[in-house]
Amino acid sequence: RGNRIDKKYLYRMLNNRAYIGEAVHKGESYPGEHDAIIDRETWDRVHAILQESPRKRAMRTRAKTPALLKGLLYGPDGAAFSPTHTRKGDRLYRYYVSQTVLKHGAGSCPVGRVPAGEIEAAVIDQLRAVFRQPEVIAGTWKAARAHADDITESDARAALQQLDPLWDELFPAEQARIVEVLVERVEIGTDGLNVRLRVDGLGGLAREMLAGGIEAAA
Repeated sequence: RGNRIDKKYLYRMLNNRAYIGEAVHKGESYPGEHDAIIDRETWDRVHAILQESPRKRAMRTRAKTPALLKGLLYGPDGAAFSPTHTRKGDRLYRYYVSQTVLKHGAGSCPVGRVPAGEIEAAVIDQLRAVFRQPEVIAGTWKAARAHADDITESDARAALQQLDPLWDELFPAEQARIVEVLVERVEIGTDGLNVRLRVDGLGGLAREMLAGGIEAAA
């Protein structure tokens, strides 16, 4: 069985100077005796991208990945919200629009359209706060123990606390997967939003964290 290809593995690979025909000794790189398999221009372009902050890369990649709350967001009338977007020049503007508005027009729902970035950030902020709540930690522990009885409450707490600082390092697709695992439904109204969690999802995520299934980049 080979090594799991995760984000840490990819970062090591992308920083391996052997691919551009160099050898590294004690932190210094020298011309190697082997041929390069990647040209220097490609290497430089990749590393220019890697110089961006994880948050900026995530925002740029988000436009090319499925909407974070697709299938999870509902309005005050119970109708689902669908992701959509518009372009103005080179800029992409993402939204979630109520099915009620799509069917009956503007004004048919008190919350008809919301900016995707804002509502997604609000949901993520709530999730990150939830990871620190004692009652959620206890519920996560109980759910995790149903499948692995050797997990302690301290293990569950440590797993959830690891996810908060790790979040910005995850690929957007992995963030979307975790949200789908954790969130049953997001209800938005004129007075705010309510996030319903899947307790079983929290337990499964805790087990995955403890098993090393979710890792940050090196």
